[in-house]
Amino acid sequence: MTGTTTIGVVGTGRMGSAMAQALRAAGVEVTLCNRTRATAEALASRIGAMCVTTPAEVAAAADITLTMLADDAAVEAVYRGPDGVLAGARAGGVLVDLSTVTPDTIRSLEAEARAKGAGILDAPVSGSVSLATSGQLTLMVGGAAEDLERARPALGPLAKTIVHVGPLGSGAAMKLAVNTVIFGLNEAVAEGLVLAEAAGIDRELAYGVIADSAVGAPYVQYKRAAFIDPDRTPIAFALDLAAKDLGLIRVLADRVGLELPQSRINLDIVNDASQTLGGESDFSAVATHLRNERKAVTQAAGGG
Repeated sequence: MTGTTTIGVVGTGRMGSAMAQALRAAGVEVTLCNRTRATAEALASRIGAMCVTTPAEVAAAADITLTMLADDAAVEAVYRGPDGVLAGARAGGVLVDLSTVTPDTIRSLEAEARAKGAGILDAPVSGSVSLATSGQLTLMVGGAAEDLERARPALGPLAKTIVHVGPLGSGAAMKLAVNTVIFGLNEAVAEGLVLAEAAGIDRELAYGVIADSAVGAPYVQYKRAAFIDPDRTPIAFALDLAAKDLGLIRVLADRVGLELPQSRINLDIVNDASQTLGGESDFSAVATHLRNERKAVTQAAGGG
């Protein structure tokens, strides 16, 4: 990487902030923008970055513009708004969306980006906030190979693995496929853990056995604290965002002619947990939801 490469980050929520920190730790010049400017300003002050007001300013100034946003509507607004990324995009720049959205959303932006002479990629991530901060994410990239090569100065510091999975939109599809497994695993861990507890086994002990068993995937390892001590563990991924992603999985499944019954069940459970615990609870809180349901049934049966 050259010292003159400038990278913009639009969206400084949990993951966007973590990625900005990883870029600064790698010595990269970073320009930040967020819908709530005060959030971006606080981060900029903490990590030594610049802060601007609009996504257009970021795209006009940066060689590579990264966007990390909540949903499809936010991507559409940030890219297509009058002061959006596409308004500021310039020839030679590369626009990279790391959000979890449907493949059609990023594909719909390609013609306008190309008309400005800019490259465009979708590069959704797999991994936690802590992995983003330490530059250990997995990136699933869709788009032209030459655009990916131009974007590597921004993507390299974020990831241990960068996989080019196909044309634009392929990254988004692959991310939804990965999340299909994650949500299934989250529900399975919650059910197994609560079953062990109900049978009289200590929660921490039970989780340790699960984590050391054949299902002890990286997800199971880094979600240990959230499942064992949910009340004192910072929220990493909210139930409402999980419901959003499961909805996107359903949309893609319908489009390609698949039923995916487990994803439908997982969406119902996440929605139920969100209604009872609040949508800002971490999505591992489905375990708490199951405990509460068991308690309610026991009390209704007169079991105290």
